[in-house]
Amino acid sequence: MIAVVDYGAGNVCSVMHALEHIGAPSILTREEGEIARADAVILPGVGAFGDAMAQLGASGTVAALERYLKTGRPLLGICIGEQLLFDRSEESPGSPGLAWLRGSVRRIPAAPERKVPHMGWNQIEICRQDPLFAGLPENPYFYFVHSYYVDAADKSCVLARVEYGVPMDVAVRRDNLCAVQFHPEKSGECGLQLLKNFAAMR
Repeated sequence: MIAVVDYGAGNVCSVMHALEHIGAPSILTREEGEIARADAVILPGVGAFGDAMAQLGASGTVAALERYLKTGRPLLGICIGEQLLFDRSEESPGSPGLAWLRGSVRRIPAAPERKVPHMGWNQIEICRQDPLFAGLPENPYFYFVHSYYVDAADKSCVLARVEYGVPMDVAVRRDNLCAVQFHPEKSGECGLQLLKNFAAMR
């Protein structure tokens, strides 16, 4: 069973539908017991960094997720769920992140030839092979919607990057903790394959 964390962030329904499509049983929850019993956890969502951290704190979910991670079972962050794993964000300077990975979340620099938010399909550059990318093309396309990006302090955790005015760390992994900036639930067959790969992790 995959526990999809319910903390008031948007886009949760799309993740649930994608998991149903690949035949992965899932539950939308913020209950500590259900998170503790899950085979895998997804931290999804779109929205503002500070608001998302406030919702996680108010629901008491942070401590439950920390205890879950210590069991070695996999957790996948999606979009804002990737950003929250890091120390801080320029979007919400007064709100610290979870700091499970070191680094900052920075605003994508605007330019006449470059729209912000970064929205649409982009080909990712896979930096390091990982089971998360099993069965995917060499440099697959995924769907993005974001105005801020991860700049990981420890580049050894970076699985994939995208160049959009600046190099952006769009997939990361350390042990059982992994995350992506793009939306696999909106990325067609490649996205579904990535979710299948995650669901198979134990």
